[in-house]
Amino acid sequence: MKGGGTHLTCSTKMNIQVLPEHKLSSVAPLKQFNVEKKEVELILVKEQNGVQYTNSSVVASPSSGEDVVRETWGKKMDFLLSVIGFAVDLANVWRFPYLCYKNGGGAFLIPYVLFLFIAGMPLFYMELALGQYNREGAATVWKICPIFKGVGYTVIIIALYVGFYYNVIIAWSLYYLFASLTSELPWLNCDNPWNSPNCTEPQHINGTFLGNRTSYAKYKNTPAAEFYERRVLHIHESKGINDLGLPRWELTLCLILVVFILCFSLWKGVKSSGKVVYVTATMPYIVLLVLLIRGITLPGAMNGIRAYLHIDLKKLNNPQVWIDAATQIFFSLGAGFGVLIAFASYNKFDNNCYRDAILTSSINCITSFFSGFAVFSVLGYMAHQHHVNIKDVATEGAGLVFIIYPEAISTLPGSTFFAIVFFIMLLTLGIDSSMGGMEAVITGLSDDFKILKRNRKLFTFAVAFGTFLIALLCITNGGIFVLTLLDRYAAGTSILFGVLIEAIGVSWFYGVDRFSEDIERMMGFKPGIYWRLCWKFVSPAFLLLAVIASIVTSGDLRYDDYIFPRWSNMVGWSIALSSMLFVPIYAIYKLLILPGTFKERIAYGITPEHEHHLVKEGNVRQFKLRHWLSI
Repeated sequence: MKGGGTHLTCSTKMNIQVLPEHKLSSVAPLKQFNVEKKEVELILVKEQNGVQYTNSSVVASPSSGEDVVRETWGKKMDFLLSVIGFAVDLANVWRFPYLCYKNGGGAFLIPYVLFLFIAGMPLFYMELALGQYNREGAATVWKICPIFKGVGYTVIIIALYVGFYYNVIIAWSLYYLFASLTSELPWLNCDNPWNSPNCTEPQHINGTFLGNRTSYAKYKNTPAAEFYERRVLHIHESKGINDLGLPRWELTLCLILVVFILCFSLWKGVKSSGKVVYVTATMPYIVLLVLLIRGITLPGAMNGIRAYLHIDLKKLNNPQVWIDAATQIFFSLGAGFGVLIAFASYNKFDNNCYRDAILTSSINCITSFFSGFAVFSVLGYMAHQHHVNIKDVATEGAGLVFIIYPEAISTLPGSTFFAIVFFIMLLTLGIDSSMGGMEAVITGLSDDFKILKRNRKLFTFAVAFGTFLIALLCITNGGIFVLTLLDRYAAGTSILFGVLIEAIGVSWFYGVDRFSEDIERMMGFKPGIYWRLCWKFVSPAFLLLAVIASIVTSGDLRYDDYIFPRWSNMVGWSIALSSMLFVPIYAIYKLLILPGTFKERIAYGITPEHEHHLVKEGNVRQFKLRHWLSI
């Protein structure tokens, strides 16, 4: 703590003068007394630089008198790397470059940067400030507006759902990493037990061979494509989502190792995870640089980079380009999963989260753009090798990082080295993002249920083991169909809906002006009018349009040529609704258990918990027009 004199304000409204900082420990032995009050909020006020507030709860009871003090990051860099590691994930490599190329190259950056400034950064900043000020996870942070606590459970459930399948993709990366530990990569040729009779050596495939049947990226009989689909996924042994089979033992072992890494990284909280990210968050940048340097030396690389950056402004007339830009910026930054709130809740109270939001969100977007050079230099090389156009080899998602890129690497001198570093990059990109999602679940629920906080190690293991059990469905013969279903519905419309409700709850019901005052107490200055307008009007409007677009553009689910049965789409929407319904269900529950008339229950539900005494006095801020008009 900084500053000479402080004063202590208790929840009973008593102001008690205490000693300077070097003698502040004299107030700690609260447990000596037979105190019946269970929670005391401490508000520590610095004399010069505004208000220093900490929401530490001092639990004092005759039986247990234990002081519960919230841990903080060991160093500021621990927090920054954790946020960057979470935000920079596989989508930065396997999705953004292709979207940029498909949607007009450099022209795509216009809507992308626009949405970054009017929605991405404001939401990112809002979540960091919300978590840091209240020092709570995604659920209990809604003491600022209790009726909205359901949205906290929504984002926690979504983060849990994502862990079910995201860990499987990390397990694939680990499997590829182990498979790369050979002098000759196993996806180089067709003379392997898993190859089909139709497997075709890459050197025999060119534009003439393919004709107008398909693009090279969609051709399923290359050694790399068959290694992914027949060796890793065993998709040829499944007829569809209703024919799953048993989990593959090789992938099961890889999944166990992934879960063990996550459990080991998180079981001591931010003290342990904050050290792991020094490796997992920095390694991708080193590898990307190595791959870029190698990539630009390959024949055809410049053609790939020119295709990546080619500006086609006419593409901006297509609404789908704007939808792609909006969804990419939102999912890339990772707002709404409860992770940013959880991470920020372990910051020191006077940390400059404004600067952190600008820095980390900018690094995330620059990384996406930078990765495109490493990707398209290699795609240019692939096109050159097979005498086809860039569009014939350009693809996104798993097809890019598990088929096209590994195939290109396998043709290079020193292919084993480049394969190892590439899959280490995928592994580290996935690990720290998955760590963030699990931390959101653990922090969010342990802050709400103190028994979980007291048994964090056991709870961490339970969450990790639970995700492992569900993930087993995704490593069966038909597991890719389960994974595709979860990827589509678990965190699509539902996460957009969750952040929309979150933005409305903070900006309208709690109030932008009050939220700005909270930020001023932390950092000594209020957010500018730009941020306040974005929070109150622009970001909610953006999210509302995104939710509508997500629903309208949601067609039938498919994986390549396989069309999912209708019942699977119903299951998918049930998964999405299972998280979204926490919002209305908890609101109804809260109104039923609150005391008083219906109007008083509404007042209690939308008033911060520390102001409930004002409701008794009839002084409800939200019942006044001035509250709704303030900015």
